[in-house]
Amino acid sequence: MLKIAVLGGADTVMGFKALGLDVFPAGNQEEARRAFHQVTRESDGQYAIIYVEENLAEYLEHEIARYKDVPSPAIILIPGREGPLGLGQSSLKAAVEKAVGTDIL
Repeated sequence: MLKIAVLGGADTVMGFKALGLDVFPAGNQEEARRAFHQVTRESDGQYAIIYVEENLAEYLEHEIARYKDVPSPAIILIPGREGPLGLGQSSLKAAVEKAVGTDIL
């Protein structure tokens, strides 16, 4: 059975833990890289969806880019406690443009 992972600050991910998702708290750039590596490479493909907090996604830009053209795992950027940074929305917009061929958002 495929799972869902959430990578972000401790305050952000704990709510997802209550929902039964696997959480990977990361407070800084190095912890984020280590957790992302654990979820994507050491998990043997057991995660179908990986939610990544936007402020940590800035540090993981190159690692996330490796997965943009593969169907699984789907990497979805979510806002953190500080609010949205716009990275998730621009990522979604680019995916829709690629799928549809034009900007419909």
